Amino acid sequence: MLPAENRKQKVPAGDIVAGMAENSKKHEMMKLRLQNIGEAEFPYLFFKGEVSPPHLIFMHGTGFIPWLWQPVIEEISPRGDAWAPFICNYRKCDPEKGGLAWAVVAEDLARFCRIQKIREPLFVGHSMGATVSVMACSLFGLKPRGLILIEPIFLPEEFYNGSTVVQDHPLASKAIKRKNSWKNEEEAIVYLKSRALFDGWDEQMLRLYVEYGMQKQKEGHLALTFSPQDEAAVFMGGRKTSPWPLLGSLTCPALVVEAAETENKKYVDVKKIVAGLRQGSYKSIAGAGHLVCMQKPKEIAGIIKKFNREIT
Repeated sequence: MLPAENRKQKVPAGDIVAGMAENSKKHEMMKLRLQNIGEAEFPYLFFKGEVSPPHLIFMHGTGFIPWLWQPVIEEISPRGDAWAPFICNYRKCDPEKGGLAWAVVAEDLARFCRIQKIREPLFVGHSMGATVSVMACSLFGLKPRGLILIEPIFLPEEFYNGSTVVQDHPLASKAIKRKNSWKNEEEAIVYLKSRALFDGWDEQMLRLYVEYGMQKQKEGHLALTFSPQDEAAVFMGGRKTSPWPLLGSLTCPALVVEAAETENKKYVDVKKIVAGLRQGSYKSIAGAGHLVCMQKPKEIAGIIKKFNREIT
């Protein structure tokens, strides 16, 4: 949980729900598109720029949704086209049978980029999205002009040795038990605001999460778009390939962003990641935790704009 001085004044749940309709009008949310990549239909959002290239790719973290990148992209106002894939249940994988391997996602991402004719993109990845971006470039031949790795998931080497079951995985075991039913949007907002995970979130991000991260079921209640079963499957797939040996093969400039209050400090050695990169640099963001992209979207946008100018 963030320190009290870094928490924003809370907005009543009813006000957030009322603002969701206004948010939909103000921001023309892109419909999820599908790209056939041979073995699967790869889902993504597309943001049309003034010119093409320069290209940008935004990769979200496990359990979250690509729509949460929109406020960041709007703040950046990139000249070139941008894509935000949705890494969720586009491939059906059983968490009890090893889940969805991140290297498989990375290969699918590389295939998607070639089909879409995405050239020398700047990758912006958060959490799992950062690690998958590294894999796509190192293992499957993508040539980025730069990488921004926000709170990347690089766990200790021993994590990638051997196998485990869902109940013994530190993240999958929690994900599969996640609450997944709310009567309506207001009840969902009240619940989210009571959870430490959503502490300090930007209000617009919270609206987008409820509006696009939850779906109305035929019975009338809301359930998560990224279901607990799917989230656990993605977490389980994260241990199949160690990203550590891949860092030295990346030749482009890479910025590693760490949140000062991140809960991952005890697991992820960010300075070691930077040291393993050929052109690595480091940036810390004060007053934010692991979900820094949702807590400080304008600051994240500013970092992206600055880095993009430096490498373009």
